[in-house]
Amino acid sequence: MAIIGIVAIAKNFAIGKDGKLPWHYSADLKFFKETTLNNAVVMGINTWKSIGKPLPNRLNILLSRSETIGNQPSVLLLRSTEEVLALAKYLNCDLFIIGGATTYENFADAIEKWIVTEVSDNAENADTFMPRDFLSGFQTQEIKQLEDNLSIKIYGKI
Repeated sequence: MAIIGIVAIAKNFAIGKDGKLPWHYSADLKFFKETTLNNAVVMGINTWKSIGKPLPNRLNILLSRSETIGNQPSVLLLRSTEEVLALAKYLNCDLFIIGGATTYENFADAIEKWIVTEVSDNAENADTFMPRDFLSGFQTQEIKQLEDNLSIKIYGKI
């Protein structure tokens, strides 16, 4: 079981615009689905709202200090990073941190591996960005090429 950050990022470190991805690459969405399938995904409430429904065949863990949601199969609402990390010890799968920016920031110290899709352009007018040093303390372990001129880089802790 590992705690893995997974993010698609533009050259200018953009990851979002108006609560959504600032681009649409089917190759990246397919890679994300294949990578996270049969695992747990952790997202902030805004990411949850932008997706609009549970991701199938995954345990969907939502983080919010104040929001409430109705009971749904495969969806768990937790109130803190600490609650998620306590639960993670009992999971028999990987735990993927899937966004947004605040959720990545809250799990920065717990993430053991990053899977980063590099988008080849700048996302103009983006409003959500990763910190420029988010990969500090990590080194490249593997690089994969996808269609649409996308690069996947896998980083492990040094």
